[in-house]
Amino acid sequence: MTTPTKETAAVVTGIGVVAPTGVGTEEHWRSVLAGKSGIGRITRFDPSPYPVRLAGEVPGFTGKGRIPNRLLPQTDRWTHMALAAADEALEDACIDLGRLPEYEIAVVTSSSSGGTEFGQQEMERLYRNDPSWVSAYQSIAWFYAATTGQISIKNGARGPCGVVCTEQAGGLDAAAQARGLLETGSRVVLTGGTDASLCPYGVVAQMSTGMLSTAEDQGRAFVPFDEAACGYVPGEGGAILVVETAASAAERGRGGGYGTVLGHAAGFAADPGASRRVLAAVIRRALRDAGTDPGDVDAVFADAMGTAEQDRAEAQAITDVFGPGGVPVTAPKTLTGRLYGGGAPLDMATALLSMRDGVLPHTVGPSRKAAGCDIDLVLDRPRDTELRAVLVLARGHGGFTSALVLGRPEEDDAPVSRRNRDEGENR
Repeated sequence: MTTPTKETAAVVTGIGVVAPTGVGTEEHWRSVLAGKSGIGRITRFDPSPYPVRLAGEVPGFTGKGRIPNRLLPQTDRWTHMALAAADEALEDACIDLGRLPEYEIAVVTSSSSGGTEFGQQEMERLYRNDPSWVSAYQSIAWFYAATTGQISIKNGARGPCGVVCTEQAGGLDAAAQARGLLETGSRVVLTGGTDASLCPYGVVAQMSTGMLSTAEDQGRAFVPFDEAACGYVPGEGGAILVVETAASAAERGRGGGYGTVLGHAAGFAADPGASRRVLAAVIRRALRDAGTDPGDVDAVFADAMGTAEQDRAEAQAITDVFGPGGVPVTAPKTLTGRLYGGGAPLDMATALLSMRDGVLPHTVGPSRKAAGCDIDLVLDRPRDTELRAVLVLARGHGGFTSALVLGRPEEDDAPVSRRNRDEGENR
């Protein structure tokens, strides 16, 4: 990978969100600041026969009216969500891809489950009937790269395309790949990711990790870093981001956008007992890649696995780098559940909005920190604070480990805060 220059720095100029906390970036952001949870009893199927009965669903979401009609029967719900989020991100970035060289537009997304719901539907048709009932689109709709392909086709992107499958860590790894593509000739990259596997087949597959919460109290089912941590709640959705070179953003009058991808590092902890050591090393490498010191980081968006062992490992890794209580830590994902391939992109989006508005959202749910978690976990209410650089952490099942540093744009390049703008318009 080449070293980014001032011209090729990766600037985020557009955000699109489809999440349990809202369809649309600002609806999501308002829910996060209000501590409004999107977790509830599963409604997409009858969860009664299963031990996991809570999830973060995107209420009322349908691709109808949001994506081309012909794609509805050809693609999975996970792809519908990504296409809708991509449209919002492009509109937010005020970018007309049709005016750009098509081979300079790239797409890199993350995926964990692929088209699970579509796959279940077609397997049911096979077992209840015969192979002639299985849709020809099964061959592509389940495929991990389907979302990348559909976003590319719909938007005329003929540059490099790819998908990263490192579970919850994938979103950060995809953003890092986007940054690399901008350094090697691409001008704009659509990145991020979604996942949607809230069907019996998908949930049963996830249960094999042994880390899903079986609690039925919506307020206490996902409480990372708490002494009562009992696993995590699954969710669906995610975010798509428009990332472009600083030169492209400046040429279009978008300045520093929401912020810049400053640094990234990844590692792998095959042995869960090595999670603390690997994560601490990954954080240090990400900071070094960003050219920052621990003292330059104003907040950490935690991975927040929700299990005692992995929470303690993450808290201790953060403490190893920043010192006990050395940096505010938050985990807004307690409002959505873990979104797998969509989780880290949503955390990136939320972190960028936090820097934009100078407010760090709180972690809803935990009330008594577990022993060994000596971190400054932001609780009870959002914390107003200047955020110049934010660290986002993500770990995927099996040992994938990733860290990414985001930087706030310079004051003269900062976008107008929508919260402040709306407040001004309402005066």
